[in-house]
Amino acid sequence: MLRSHMKLQFTKMHGLGNDFVVIDAISQAVDLTPERVRFLANRRLGVGCDQVLLVERSPVADADFRYRIFNADGNEVEQCGNGARCFARFVRDRGLTDKTEIPVLTSGGRILLKVQPDGQVTVDMGPPRLNPADIPFEAGVVNTAYLLDVDGETVEIGAVSMGNPHAVLRVDNVQTAPVARLGPAIEAHPRFPNHVNVGFMQVVDRNHIRLRVYERGAGETLACGTGACAAVVAGRIQGLLDELVAVDLPGGRLMISWPGDDSPVLMTGPAERVFEGTIDL
Repeated sequence: MLRSHMKLQFTKMHGLGNDFVVIDAISQAVDLTPERVRFLANRRLGVGCDQVLLVERSPVADADFRYRIFNADGNEVEQCGNGARCFARFVRDRGLTDKTEIPVLTSGGRILLKVQPDGQVTVDMGPPRLNPADIPFEAGVVNTAYLLDVDGETVEIGAVSMGNPHAVLRVDNVQTAPVARLGPAIEAHPRFPNHVNVGFMQVVDRNHIRLRVYERGAGETLACGTGACAAVVAGRIQGLLDELVAVDLPGGRLMISWPGDDSPVLMTGPAERVFEGTIDL
């Protein structure tokens, strides 16, 4: 049981069932330790979430806010696409900004959030990174696919960074994909020195995929925004997909657009506020 005296206001939000505890660190003093993150994320003892999101003042002139992401295991990570949409809705709901285009700094780079008239949010995730050293992934040269020895078999993956690392496997059927077996084995594979998020992608047609994602530090989630982006990029460079793709995740649908090359990946989807509360940490 945690013994300290920080009273914290928070908002519970979700993007397609990928759920978050969002904390305004501009209007209140916040001291988040890994133990406090794990407590907040605990679904029996705390609030319960896949990630804790922190809204901070930006330290740079070309961004309005700093956006920090902590997985349920307490580790800070670089990026979270579903969280970014919730971030955009949160700062507007809280009156921290009235802009509909919001530049935000993450440790994975600068992103741009655009709130649409219907309330959906489009996130400019920036261009994907395919160079293995940038992912990071241990491989000699850039390729559209790589062979990976894991759990006694060899699988083919695409490797992409969307500000965080992703491995994408093509499967015949996401319902029967070995997510529980291969997800954790690939996540901790030694060729991914920072571990990796693992996507299992079923190509329905050139404008439609189904996807399940085993997230680094969180396990399988109902939706993963960066995972959806990475899957479309991997499918595009392998010649399987067109520019605009509907991505069906267990929690719902995201629309992903990527023209290719150095163009940014655009992700559009919903962001929902569930409730607000105060917790003693």
